[in-house]
Amino acid sequence: MILDEERLRTIGETIGRRIVGPVFFALRGELGAGKSVFARAVARGAGVVGTLPSPTFNLRFDYPLPEGRRLVHMDLYRIQRADDVWELGWEELGEPGEIALVEWPERAERYLPADRWEVVLNPVPDEPNRREVRLVRHGGSAPLPFIPGLAASFPDAGS
Repeated sequence: MILDEERLRTIGETIGRRIVGPVFFALRGELGAGKSVFARAVARGAGVVGTLPSPTFNLRFDYPLPEGRRLVHMDLYRIQRADDVWELGWEELGEPGEIALVEWPERAERYLPADRWEVVLNPVPDEPNRREVRLVRHGGSAPLPFIPGLAASFPDAGS
């Protein structure tokens, strides 16, 4: 599906408002593909307020959510080895109600949970504000909430 940034944000916010965790999102795409745009939108929809900096330099940010839940936003771009994820608290991911958003998951491919959503974003050539977006459900990951028009484009979504 081809989405402009506004629609990508709207979908992310809707997912954040309605998703029931725990859920792990592996955000894939080249630099500037929209991974952080999607992650921030999910966070906003889930109830995160205030500044949402990119975790590129800090690698991980944790945000409290209503009802004692949390959102974890990680960026693995700068890790040197896949085993470095353990120093970031990787083993803690997947707590009840948690939303985990991980950019550059390919840096720790062998440690990705079997139950997850892959969000693949690719810029559309010559259209700087549009992205090709694919959502793929792996294993028994939490179903995405119904979003009008989304289920038709992503068979695994909108369950």
